[in-house]
Amino acid sequence: MKGKTNHIGHIAAALAFLAAFAFFQIGYPYHLVRREQMTLFVFDWDYILQTYRGAGWLARFCTDFLEQFFHLPAVGPLVVALLLTGIGTVAYRIARHFLGRWPSLAIGAAFYIWSFFRETGNLYITQYTVVMLAYLSLVLLALRFKRAWMKPVAAVVLLAAGAWALGAPFHKYYGKPWGHPRFNYDRVIGLDAEVARERWDKVIKLSEKDLYMTEASYCYNLAHAMKGDMSQALFEHSQNGVAGLLIRISTDRSAFSDCLAGEAWFQVGDMTIAEQGAIIALQASPKHTGARYLVRLARVNLASGEDAAAQKYLDLLSKTLFYGKWARSMMPGCQDEATRADLAERRARLAQRDFVHHSDYPRDVLVNLLDADPDNKVAREYLRCYDLMNLDLDHFMEDYALSPDPSPVYHQAALIWLSVKSELTEQVLSRYGIAMEEVDRMGRFFRNPSRYKNTYWYYYMQATETE
Repeated sequence: MKGKTNHIGHIAAALAFLAAFAFFQIGYPYHLVRREQMTLFVFDWDYILQTYRGAGWLARFCTDFLEQFFHLPAVGPLVVALLLTGIGTVAYRIARHFLGRWPSLAIGAAFYIWSFFRETGNLYITQYTVVMLAYLSLVLLALRFKRAWMKPVAAVVLLAAGAWALGAPFHKYYGKPWGHPRFNYDRVIGLDAEVARERWDKVIKLSEKDLYMTEASYCYNLAHAMKGDMSQALFEHSQNGVAGLLIRISTDRSAFSDCLAGEAWFQVGDMTIAEQGAIIALQASPKHTGARYLVRLARVNLASGEDAAAQKYLDLLSKTLFYGKWARSMMPGCQDEATRADLAERRARLAQRDFVHHSDYPRDVLVNLLDADPDNKVAREYLRCYDLMNLDLDHFMEDYALSPDPSPVYHQAALIWLSVKSELTEQVLSRYGIAMEEVDRMGRFFRNPSRYKNTYWYYYMQATETE
């Protein structure tokens, strides 16, 4: 009977491990990737001695060391599955000192399930799973003493030492006592990871399920802008005004939103706003650090020609396990030809005159970028789409008249403007490359708007009706 029960316990532990691994690997794949991006473990004794001191130093050290491996596919789920299974196993062994096998198995399962759901929380960090496992292990160690009087003494001594080395097992923001998975949020934070990797096809595919969310719509639009077809895709889904085009950067937003907001500005060429987003996100992150933000700051400063500032971030990243090779290859004087060409192209896009760079004034920023480099196709696409989303057809036509593109959405906007100006003549239409058939189509739209929901006409009608 004893052997059979032990066998059941081993099967339960194996199933618990596989369930946790499968969940975080397949069902919740970006949750742990995001955690790694907000972590930095530097292999430098001065850094380690300065960073890991005070109450909870050992827990922070072990957590940051483990979380760096979340960068690798499947390793994050493997580590978390081992931690969660360890909590359930140790809780079972503690309970066995006081209860029978089946009640102990139930207690171990309860600790495992509780820790599992904590681990799925959006703001949760691995440190509190590590701390919980460590405290349970200290209690189990104290119970291993054979003499009865030594057990409480050992428990007090070990837990006191644990309080110094491990810190508290809870935090009101980052270690809540309960959590639950949010699958749409996992997809959205996955968008941030894929945007940072510049995998635009993956961004488009991942965002399509959640386009009602501002962040998903923003990433979808950015990906299409980088592929050169943002205007064609703009109204394939319902747009929420300019918020889904350019997200405002502010200290009252989350680290996730501010960092993501800087991505579009990095791609259009305004490094000042991109840097603002990364710095504010760095300050707002749970540990006030993160490889994700440091990589962006390094790239921003390299593109701006601020090599000395970039060197500081690259020096730090060069001492990490998974970003070290990249950082060393990006250092001034060590860059390959492709990197130098990319940086030269980005520097050519920089605005040449001083003005207020702020995400609250996106049109001014985009206009200045185009003054510096009229061939900046991404900035021009953003400017035109911004004017369309803002219902500013006068400004749109000022820019569009310079170089009319054969985009159906642009033609639809131009037809609205021309109809208001009473200039729907064949001669004027030919100047913009608009066929008379499109005028007929606009007429059909006004007779039955619901059949043309993926047009600028429908967006314009809906927006003006709500004003």
